[in-house]
Amino acid sequence: MPSTQNKDYYGLLGVKKTATAEEIRKAFRKLARKYHPDVNPGDKKAEEKFKEISEANDILSDDKKRKVYDQLGFYSDQIDPAQAEAAARGGYGRPRPQSGQQGVPFDFEGFDFSNFEGGPAAQRQTGSSAAGGGWGGFRDIFSGIFNQAGGRQPQSGPQAGTDLEYTVNVDFWTAVRGGTARLQILRQEICPTCHGKASSGAPMQCPECHGTGHVTQMGGRMKFNIQCPRCGGSGRVQESCPTCHGDGTVQRAETIEFRIKAGTRDGQRIRLGGKGNAGVNGGPAGDLFLIIRSGSHPIFTRVADNIEVSVPVRVDEAALGAKIDVPTIDGRAQLRIPPGTQSGQKLRMRQKGVASASNESHRGDQIVTVEITVPQLRDERSKEILREFAHLNPEDPRTVLWSKV
Repeated sequence: MPSTQNKDYYGLLGVKKTATAEEIRKAFRKLARKYHPDVNPGDKKAEEKFKEISEANDILSDDKKRKVYDQLGFYSDQIDPAQAEAAARGGYGRPRPQSGQQGVPFDFEGFDFSNFEGGPAAQRQTGSSAAGGGWGGFRDIFSGIFNQAGGRQPQSGPQAGTDLEYTVNVDFWTAVRGGTARLQILRQEICPTCHGKASSGAPMQCPECHGTGHVTQMGGRMKFNIQCPRCGGSGRVQESCPTCHGDGTVQRAETIEFRIKAGTRDGQRIRLGGKGNAGVNGGPAGDLFLIIRSGSHPIFTRVADNIEVSVPVRVDEAALGAKIDVPTIDGRAQLRIPPGTQSGQKLRMRQKGVASASNESHRGDQIVTVEITVPQLRDERSKEILREFAHLNPEDPRTVLWSKV
């Protein structure tokens, strides 16, 4: 990875320096959904913001990189974590590249550290007695040199594609009974011209380092041999692909068809492996996550795997008890109304709800809310019968109410 500027990665992700790995991951995913290029096509500011938070996540989600960053205020693959730790404690060493890296990045030969800020000589001149105060100057010089290198080093290793997330609206019955749906998405695919190589034509000698793979930078009295930012240390460069402009991928619209299991709930996520953005340099493609939003129904209300419905019941049916037909998601079913049923009372119909999408052996219930209807009396005989009923049943239903006043 290339050297980085003195950026506040914690601030970019909106987390504290004490944030856990899980908090960092959640913060990045939230911001990535907001600034992803697929969500903001053509928005250069959003694209730049996405690059910044991706860089911050790359550093802070890796324990070793985060440790170096916390100690020095910046990060580079050229810095040995052990020597970074020693430098942070106030010790001066000779930073060296990690195993497998090319070149010697820093050459401090002939440099007198005693005159450096915070060194013994400097302390004698300024009267300062603070131990280890000179590393702040070191850090500024390192950061300045790295920043001058400019640009990103070519990424030669496999890079996994990013995940995509879309919201899918389905009707009530598709979510309950299952079915198939179609959705058009925008995703990054391997460039058909360069086949993901991001370059075209034959390799040629790097004009920056003249084929050596490294360049020399000066910082005060120190000489730094750093990996060439143009060729990434290989000494050879190629022209960027004219189709993908060096990205290795191009954006394409694709219509996908996917299956929705019976019983899928509102807000449930469906993962389609490998349907996200394509990886580069042989890296695997990301995944596609679909968030299901289920439509409503004029009669049925779904709560998890249960179905709720209100059913009107006549006064005589509620008072004497009856068996009535009620609608369910499977069609008509018979429900027993117990004698003396009150308006608003809820009756449960076992196994008449929605089959669970996650547990095939489980099915929800249907909850029926009784709504007692009062008849419109249009003939004298009915009114006479009702008066007789009131005479035979003089109980005041408001007695309990008044007892609580």
